[in-house]
Amino acid sequence: MRSDVLIRPYELQSPGLNPYPRVRPAVAKQGGLGSPGHVPSFVVPNANEDNLSALSQVQHRAVSELLRVAPVADDLARRFQEAGFSLALVGGSVRDALLGRLGNDLDFTTDARPEDVLKIVRPWADSVWEVGIAFGTVGLQKEARVEGVDRCFQIEVTTYRSEAYDRTSRKPEVSYGDSIEQDLVRRDFTVNAMAVALPEKTFIDPHGGLGDLAERVLRTPGTPEESFSDDPLRMMRAARFAAQLDFEVAADVVTAMTEMAGRIEIVSAERVRDELNKLILSAHPRKGLALLADTGIAGHVLPELPALRLESDEHHRHKDVYEHTLIVLEQAIDLEEDGPDLVLRLAALLHDIGKPRTRRFEKDGRVSFHHHEVVGAKMTKKRMTALKYSNELVKDVSRLVELHLRFHGYGMGEWTDSAVRRYVRDAGPLLERLHKLTRSDCTTRNKRKAASLSRAYDGLEERIAQLKEKEQLDAIRPDLDGNQIMEILGIGPGPAIGNAYKHLLELRLEHGPMEHDAAVTALKQWWSEQG
Repeated sequence: MRSDVLIRPYELQSPGLNPYPRVRPAVAKQGGLGSPGHVPSFVVPNANEDNLSALSQVQHRAVSELLRVAPVADDLARRFQEAGFSLALVGGSVRDALLGRLGNDLDFTTDARPEDVLKIVRPWADSVWEVGIAFGTVGLQKEARVEGVDRCFQIEVTTYRSEAYDRTSRKPEVSYGDSIEQDLVRRDFTVNAMAVALPEKTFIDPHGGLGDLAERVLRTPGTPEESFSDDPLRMMRAARFAAQLDFEVAADVVTAMTEMAGRIEIVSAERVRDELNKLILSAHPRKGLALLADTGIAGHVLPELPALRLESDEHHRHKDVYEHTLIVLEQAIDLEEDGPDLVLRLAALLHDIGKPRTRRFEKDGRVSFHHHEVVGAKMTKKRMTALKYSNELVKDVSRLVELHLRFHGYGMGEWTDSAVRRYVRDAGPLLERLHKLTRSDCTTRNKRKAASLSRAYDGLEERIAQLKEKEQLDAIRPDLDGNQIMEILGIGPGPAIGNAYKHLLELRLEHGPMEHDAAVTALKQWWSEQG
C-alpha cells in the first residue's frame, strides 16, 4: 500500500547517538504499511508490535551505518553549514544505510551551486574532479580513520536539480532547484527519494520510500509515465534495482515500462551499456533480465535475448533456449571465485544467440542448430560493438561464444594430445573462463547424462594439467623464434618468416616440444619444399 506521508523527519539522536533512538513523529496523513489508514510505527508511537519490531531493526541498522560514516559526513556538513548552505545524505546512500549495506561511496545533495561546492570541498578533500559538473555534480575523495580503520571515501555532491529529456535529444536538460523536496520528487524510485539532513540527522521521506523499502517494492515518486518520460533509462534502472536488491516492481511501473519501452531508444548506447552491466553484475540478474524481456525493453537494447524464446516444434523435442540461457548464467555465477566476472556472465548470456538464425527442423523430427556458435560469435561482436563495449571485451566474449561447444567433440577422451594443445592454445588466457562456461552449459535434467558430461570434462582438465607439467601449455610457441628462423634460412624480414613461424607452430601443436636440432632440421626441410 502506498504511503500518503507528506514528509516524515525524525532525528537520529545527535552526537553520542543512542543505538535505539526515539522516533519523533512528523506531520503526516494516514496511510502506509499494511492496510489503509495505518500509519507506520516509525511515525506514530504505540503502533502494532510486529511493525515496531521490524522497523526498529531497520532504524537500528541505519543508525549503525550512519555512525560509521559520521566522522566524514558530519565534518563535510559543518563546512557547508558554515558557508550558509544545506547538505544531506541522499538517494542510494540512505537506502543502503537502511538496508545495512552502506559502503564507502556516499551521495550528497545541497542547495549550493557547483562553483560554491568547489570552494567548500577543495580545501578539505584529498582530490576533486569536475567530470559531472555540467550536471551539477562535483566528485571528491577523502581518506579518514573510522572506528580505528583507514577508509577511502568516494563522494559525490550534487546541487538540487530537476532534469528531463527532450524527445529528440539523447542528453538531459538540467536546471537547479532550491529545495530538497523539489530534488527528491525528480528521483527515479521512492526508495531512492529519501534523505538525511546533516549534521542534525533529520530523516526526510516525502514519498513513502521507507514504507516501500519495508515492502521491498519499487515505485516512482510521481506517476511512472512522468518519471520515465523525464529519463527513459529509469526503465532499465527498475530492472537493475530489482536484480540488485531482489525487490518486486509495482504493477503500474511494469505497465508503464511495457507501454513506453520504445522510449529507451532515445538514450545513448553508453548509458544503456553501463546500466546493463550493473544489472548483469548484480546478485539476481535473472530477475532483471526477465523484466526487460517481458516488458519489451530488451527488444530495443538486447533483442537477441527475447529472440531466444523459440516456438516449440510440434514434437516439443527442443528446450526453451531462453530459459536454458538464464540457467546457464546462474550456473556460471555459482562457479565464480573472485567476485562477479563481466566477461563470463556476458558470454553465458550470449552463448546461444546464434540458435534462432541456425535452427533447422530435420526430417526425423529433430531440431538442429549447426554452427550456431560461429554465427553467435559474429552476432555477439556486432551487438557488443553497437553498445560501445571496449574492443578487448568484445574480443574476449565473442571468443568464448565461439569456443563454447568445442568440448563436445571431446567425447569419452579420444582427443589426441595435439587436440588438447589446440584447445588450450585457442582459449589462451580465457581458458579458466571457458572451463566455467562449458560446465555451466549443461542444464539437462537427466542426472546420468549430466554426470557423464561432468566426468568427461574432469578428464579433459586432468589431461590439460598433465600436459602442463611436461610442456609450457600456457604459452605455446614454436621452438625457434623469428630471429633464429632468419639466421638459419639466411633471409631478412618478410612474409616467408611468418609462414615458417606458422609451420613450426603447427609442428609444436601436433608433436609437442622439439629439440633445437630437430626443429632446425624440420625448418630446413620445409624451406627446401617451398621451391
